[in-house]
Formats: sequence, C-alpha cells, structure tokens
Amino acid sequence: MSAVLQELEAPIDALTHKALRFLTAGSVDDGKSTLIGRLLYDSRAILADQLDALEKRAAGEAIDLSLLTDGLEAEREQGITIDVAYRYFATRSRKFIIADAPGHEQYTRNMVTAAAGSDAAVVLVDITKIDWRAAEVQLLPQTRRHALLAKLLRVPSIVFAVNKLDAIDADAQPAFAAVKAALEGFATQAGIEVAAVVPVSALRGDNVIVHSARWTWYAGPTLLELLHQLPATDERHDGALLLPVQYVAKVGDGANPTRILWGRIAHGSVHVGDQVQAFPSGETATVAALHRAGEPARSVEAGQSAGLVLDRELDISRGDWFATPGSVRPTQSFSATLAWLDTEPAQLGRKYWLRHGQRWVQARISAIEHRLDIHSLQPTDAHELDVNEIGRVTVQLQAPLPLEPYADNRMAGALIVVDPATHRTSGALLVERAS
Repeated sequence: MSAVLQELEAPIDALTHKALRFLTAGSVDDGKSTLIGRLLYDSRAILADQLDALEKRAAGEAIDLSLLTDGLEAEREQGITIDVAYRYFATRSRKFIIADAPGHEQYTRNMVTAAAGSDAAVVLVDITKIDWRAAEVQLLPQTRRHALLAKLLRVPSIVFAVNKLDAIDADAQPAFAAVKAALEGFATQAGIEVAAVVPVSALRGDNVIVHSARWTWYAGPTLLELLHQLPATDERHDGALLLPVQYVAKVGDGANPTRILWGRIAHGSVHVGDQVQAFPSGETATVAALHRAGEPARSVEAGQSAGLVLDRELDISRGDWFATPGSVRPTQSFSATLAWLDTEPAQLGRKYWLRHGQRWVQARISAIEHRLDIHSLQPTDAHELDVNEIGRVTVQLQAPLPLEPYADNRMAGALIVVDPATHRTSGALLVERAS
C-alpha cells in the first residue's frame, strides 16, 4: 500500500496544515470535472447515498465521475460545467477546498470568481486536442487564457495537468514531453512560474492519487502529493493595518448599546489601544476593545475577522475602511489590468459601478492603454475591450478609495465592474498603480 493511501485511511482528527483552496481550469471537455470526481472517489470523500445514486445511474457501466461536480440539470443535459462547483475533502495532514471552473469562454467570469480566492490552479490540458507531433506545438486558446488569468489574479501556484494520455498509451512519453515543452515555453514567455507539469488520466486514475503502473518513465509526484506540498496564501501580518468594514453590530440593551465594527483584516494586525483612521471620513479613534470569533481578544491578525469597539462614536457603516493613521492615501485615479467579462464591450468614457471591498462608487474608463494578444502575448492598440479580452486601462473614480497594488494585497487591489443598466458583473480590475 502506498504512503498516500495509508494517509487517506488514517483518521483525520489532526489536520496540521492550513487548508488549500485550488481550482481546476482549462478548455471545454479537458476533464476538469472528471479529475475532481476521481480525487473525491479515490480519497473516499463521497457519501454512501451519493455513490449509490451514481452506481444506479451507471447501470453496470463505469461510473461517470464528472457527475459529482456537475450538479445543475443544464450541466448534465449539455455535458458541460456552467457554474463554479465547490467540493471538499481531507487527508490526515491537510484539508482541500476545490473549485471546478467552467471551460467554456461564455463562462470565463465564473473562472475569474473561483481564481480570485484560490491558493493554486490546476490547468488541465487535453492532449487529444493537440497536434503534439507538430514542429511547433500549439496550445488551446482557453488553456492560455486561463493560465494568464490565474497569473494576473495572483494565484501563487500554477500546475499543468496533461490529461487523457491513456488515449495514446503507446506514445505517451514523447507526447507528454512535447506538450510539456510547449507549456514551459508559453509560461516563460508569459512570466508564469509553473509549480509542476504532471501527466494524468482522470478517467483511469493514473498519477492522480497513486502512481501510474503503466507510465514508469514519470518519476515525479502524483497530483495529490503535489497538492500536499503547495503553500496556502497568507497575507502580510506585519506593518500597517487595513480592514474593510463588512458589518456593524449593536450589542446590549438600553439607550446606549455597544457598536462592534466587523471586518476581515486585509493586512497587518490590530491591538487594543491602537489608533485607527476611518475612510472616507478620515477621522481617527482608539480601539477600546476587540472581538474575535465572538470572544474578547487583545489582538487580531491578517486573514482573521475582527470586531472593533472604538473609544468614541464615529459615523461608520458597511463599505468604510480602517487603516493605521497616515498609511493610506485615497486616490481617484488609477491604472489597472482589466479582464472584461461582458458581451457588451468596455467603452471609453462610459460610467460603471465599481465595488471595492464592500463600498460602491461610480467610475469611468478614461483610457485604454492596450489589449493583450493571448497568442503573441504582446500589447496591441485598442479603443474598447470585447468579452474575455484582457487589457490595461486608466480609471477615474467619482469618490476616492484606499487602493493598493493588487500584487501587494488581493483584497485592497481588486475591484468588480458592474454595468449600471443591466446590473451584470462586467469585469475585474486589478490595480497596478494608484495616482
């Protein structure tokens, strides 16, 4: 029995590592849902009644593992993933949260949503769709797009899983070598740091949890072994505080209840007695008391939710921000990478709603500097951005916001673009520089 299987069979009462959030991405029918189904099935993370239902549906044939994630009726009818499906499983040493992202271009926005909070991305590559014998191996556009989006969204670890090698077993080694070289060449050109390239068969289970008995030429880790080694994202704990207010609670009876201002700390930490500055008002106060998980606390760090009680009453509501005094300079103009997700193109001068943390503000795109060609990876001139295009823009805000570069902090440097007429989520802005 392998060490991994022994670990799966051991009790999971001592999970010592932080949970890893990862998504599967790639083109349509690359096998993302089947891969997740294989992980759940082989790691015994399926409920007995769910397994019985799958076996009855299979009627004696092989179980369709993709049905473990494709839960919507429309997904089962069409055989594609539409919405992001989240699944959970654990081994003795770690918990995992999986996001199965759609591969179809129409649902790229769902992939962006899943990637925004992920620690790793497993980008699947269907080798049966690639002419691996060509002098210059061409990757699928959606493979390139999803890998680029994962990089732009600051997903720390990107893994390429070359799937369906079982379909070409006789030539698996040279086929994998050719596609691996193409992936590494693309990654170098795009500035993507690749954690690993793994040959897998999601259908058969090769190199997913256990090593393939057929592909003895591969000596690297299985996908699950690799996922155990990947680090979870951890925001900066030292330095200045930055905290978006998500909820204002009133505790206690009588005419003067205590107001507790709740939010998840973006970076830094807060202690009882610290001075904090509120935005947009700019007023300062002292932290008189702190709460964490419903209990009093002396300090709270980045990544945790904190409830602040101030020494004096300030006009604070959902959408405001707290920071260490003097550490943040609100801005009304910034340059950013824009991933456009709407069928209506992004237009110069048109007003949109932006959401930063929990605050809504009107804004307009004042300049489109360029569009990124996902094939050549070169910037090209553009006057608008169409659906699924990525470009660099300058944005003018109606009211100032405490922005930071997305590379420094994912919470403070990300904004959602919403069309004011249709209320559709139209794009994702990743701040590069605030003016």
